[in-house]
Amino acid sequence: MSNEENRSNTPSPQSATAPVTGEAPSPNDPRLVSRRWLLFKASIALNGIVGVVLAVPILRYFFAPWRKDASFNSWVSLGPADTFPAGQTRLAFYRNPSANSWDGQTDNVACYVRSESANQFSVFAINCAHLGCPVRWFPQSQLFMCPCHGGVYYADGSRASGPPERGLFTYDWKISSGELLIDAGEMPTLSNSAKLVKFSTSNGDCSCSG
Repeated sequence: MSNEENRSNTPSPQSATAPVTGEAPSPNDPRLVSRRWLLFKASIALNGIVGVVLAVPILRYFFAPWRKDASFNSWVSLGPADTFPAGQTRLAFYRNPSANSWDGQTDNVACYVRSESANQFSVFAINCAHLGCPVRWFPQSQLFMCPCHGGVYYADGSRASGPPERGLFTYDWKISSGELLIDAGEMPTLSNSAKLVKFSTSNGDCSCSG
């Protein structure tokens, strides 16, 4: 056999590597994944994740008024009612019902309890009605005083002098099984303690919020 016959019978490298069946896949073959297609799909997924993350707090903000918080109407005990002697004002503490497990000591809230008589109390928020600084009780002068801006309140919580325009905020309270309970779910502020009161003037009765 001649050399020319041997060359003709030897398969070329091109024919050896060519696919045995069919033609080469076209660029429009759905089985092929291009880099552009992959980046496009990845960007869509990333934008979707970002949209969900941004939408969650916005939706919670809009639906919060319809969501009932379990801690909103929480009555918390300040201890036995007989531990607050009549005619005295004492500092008491309670645990914030809406606190988280990681809050630590910061979830302990202070308030002042004044026993007017047997089973008759006034529970004052510790915060000044001016800018919220904690007030101190001075039994010698029978006054609450704010160290920040000089606000002064009488023993019954009413305003005595200084920048505050009103008295101390108060908690709703009740006696249950000998325990003094306060409604700690609502922090006392103008939004839930304001009401219409009438007072007499030279021109007659007048109503205002107080």
